[in-house]
Amino acid sequence: MTSTASPLNTTDTAALTLPAAKTAPDATTRPAPTAARRRTTQGHRRPGEGPTTAISVATVLVLFLLWWTAAALAWLPPLVLPSPASVWDAFVAAAQGKGQGGKPLLEHFLWSLGRVFGAFALACVTAVPVGILMGVSRTLRGIFDPIIEFYRPLPPLAYLPLVIIWFGIEETSKVVLIYLACFAPLAVAARAGVRSVGSEQIDAILSLGANRWQVIRHVVLPAALPDILTGMRIAIGFGWTTLVAAEMVAATAGLGQLVLNASNFLRTDVVVMGILVIGVVALLFDLLMRRIEGWAVPWKGRM
Repeated sequence: MTSTASPLNTTDTAALTLPAAKTAPDATTRPAPTAARRRTTQGHRRPGEGPTTAISVATVLVLFLLWWTAAALAWLPPLVLPSPASVWDAFVAAAQGKGQGGKPLLEHFLWSLGRVFGAFALACVTAVPVGILMGVSRTLRGIFDPIIEFYRPLPPLAYLPLVIIWFGIEETSKVVLIYLACFAPLAVAARAGVRSVGSEQIDAILSLGANRWQVIRHVVLPAALPDILTGMRIAIGFGWTTLVAAEMVAATAGLGQLVLNASNFLRTDVVVMGILVIGVVALLFDLLMRRIEGWAVPWKGRM
């Protein structure tokens, strides 16, 4: 844990001075631009940029072909690796409510969706303000930092019994477990975003007579928004990861409960089907968050 002073402290900003302007070197002393710099200034893509849709689709097709080949040639028994056809049959049966428990897949999906996104929304409205406050206040950082850093590395199964004792076996315990998994990455990302604000930006707005709230509103929040959106993407991943553990607590419906129940009866096809559904939903939400990130912070990666 560090206790470095926040860039928003008045004593710190008052002591900061803008560097003196440097005279531009003349043409004889100015260094020649490198090839990479010339390509960047001419609008060429930097390394790693560009669309990846075709590569991703090809990767998925190759993995599916390997799966189909392994099942067709019986490299592994069906109990270990079911075929794509059997997984599809399990999906159709679950969608029609003919699977274990007699509940349709849509009902399991809606229960899990409500738990994950309910906990995720609650984490967003609480963890983001806490992270911002940790970034602008040394006192609040000292209060929340040891708590978050203590429980953040703990797996959800470690404190699941304690959550059950405190909140019972109803829906509250499930939502609380997922909420705790989403809270830490969101708070840490928001704090990191605030700490990345440059002192020059703070000095500039303070020189215009802005107060503390205006500094947070017009400088800190826009600067921290890219990190906050990245934290949201990470948090929802943790939420879906914790779903199976959360639905171990006396759940009668949900994708996690569907997977656990199928594993008890060695229905590997249903287990794989449930895993695929959870993964596809998480992937779609991540793609949505990328779209939102590109719309909300178009300057990210272009500075």
